[in-house]
Amino acid sequence: MKALQIVKYGEIKDSLAFNDIDTPAIQAKDVLIQVKAAAINPIDKSIILGNLQSLLPIPLPSTSAYDVSGKVIEKGTEVSDFEIGDLVYARVPQEQMGTIAEYVAVNTIAVSKKPGNLTFEEAASIPLAGLTALQSLEHVRIKENDKVLIHAGSGGVGSFAIQYAKAKGAYVYTTTSTNNVNWVKDLGADRVIDYKTEDYKTIVREADIVFDTLGKNYASEAFEVIKQGGKVVSVVGPLDEDSATMFGMTEYKLPEELALLISEKDASYKFIFMHPNGSHLTEITSLIEDGKIKPIIDKVYPFNESIDAFTHLATGRAKGKIVIKIN
Repeated sequence: MKALQIVKYGEIKDSLAFNDIDTPAIQAKDVLIQVKAAAINPIDKSIILGNLQSLLPIPLPSTSAYDVSGKVIEKGTEVSDFEIGDLVYARVPQEQMGTIAEYVAVNTIAVSKKPGNLTFEEAASIPLAGLTALQSLEHVRIKENDKVLIHAGSGGVGSFAIQYAKAKGAYVYTTTSTNNVNWVKDLGADRVIDYKTEDYKTIVREADIVFDTLGKNYASEAFEVIKQGGKVVSVVGPLDEDSATMFGMTEYKLPEELALLISEKDASYKFIFMHPNGSHLTEITSLIEDGKIKPIIDKVYPFNESIDAFTHLATGRAKGKIVIKIN
């Protein structure tokens, strides 16, 4: 089968190549999916650049990407939840990475039936961003009337998180650039903050939750806008100590400045590393089929232009998700 593979670490155009490889063999709890579409995410770019070698080591060459939608064409001996011909989607586990290919084997713990009202391209855009938003906001127990700040509302995770938070009945602040203000308002955000002309720290006050999707100073700045006892959850900020232990960093301590901010606000801070979960995807499917969440796609590329898709991803200017149509 044909697959887009990472052949070395470095610049995107130099590090990716189309190769002919064997169709993956399935294990007892796997399904073999004929890939219809795959989506790419910032983590995929970071892996190619070599920025995550210590956290997510991979053999080279390796097929790229994690998001997939397609059709079950084979199933393992212990699979009872899926049948041949089922239309499915998933964020595949790390050890099964490689969805920009004609086929992928996936443990069914990560798989869900595809929403019936979405195309394969739309469905492929959902898993990683959707699971990241759901797991982050559910960790802080988002509820009706919570005031939530979601950074980068036009990004893949941010655009999903806005819709998920609104489905939960929260009041949503979000940040975006001037060109995207109206577009993000249409997602349902209550107060869209144009970071080019407004300082969000003067607008957001006494927030219950801050969802940091940007890192750098944004994790520490969150404590300026949350209420006493508020909650900060990040997918790119510093690790918390439990997350560091999960990665084998047993001597890790929170940065002193962050620890002080948490103490002063009697607040909580959590770094979320999204994990594949078919049951969570099924929850998302219900919200999509009920019309509460819609996929947000920036552009769909054909399989043979997959490298161009990564070049577009690297610009950081995509509104929503970048998807590759495989079959």
